[in-house]
Amino acid sequence: MPFSRRLILAMPALIAAPALAQPADPRLGERGIGRPDAPVKVMEFFSLTCTHCASFHKDTLPQVKRDLVETGAIRLIWVDFPLDQLALAAACIARTLPAERYEGFIGALLANQDRWAFTRGDPREELAKMAALAGLSRAKYDEVLADDGLKRAIIEQRMTAEKQYNVSATPSFAFQGRATRNQSGNMSYDRFQQLVEEARRG
Repeated sequence: MPFSRRLILAMPALIAAPALAQPADPRLGERGIGRPDAPVKVMEFFSLTCTHCASFHKDTLPQVKRDLVETGAIRLIWVDFPLDQLALAAACIARTLPAERYEGFIGALLANQDRWAFTRGDPREELAKMAALAGLSRAKYDEVLADDGLKRAIIEQRMTAEKQYNVSATPSFAFQGRATRNQSGNMSYDRFQQLVEEARRG
């Protein structure tokens, strides 16, 4: 979905605050699936509260994983691009979980947006329940949501993506092989595969 700068403008003090999360913070490491030496790397810029991102993960990602990731054709890398404060909170929680639980957790959040992101109740309380199912204690959950350094680091990654990859909507994708192809918005598997081939051939 198209984004605005509301998230960034709403937190000027956070952006200007002294760094708390260091570059070596393992929570900020790459999260992805597929062979590191795959001929094409695909970066997906996504927001956990984006319904179009949820549709991609439901309708297209399963075939991408089966036909492209598991065959060694691509490595898929997830890049946090939160569109709002709730998505930022969810991204922080996902990043705090052990790396091997990241994919399952974001998949659960995207598949169950109505349960936490669009609930009639308190979204953060529902997010806490989802985090608990993933093994995160309530004390740790509260600690993560108070970590301004991690929040700012994720926002800075988003701002870098805006500049470097001209991201203007979520989901957006950067296909990197012999050539680079960028695409915004949800897409079918056929279109995804076409862009992979274009990036591979150069």
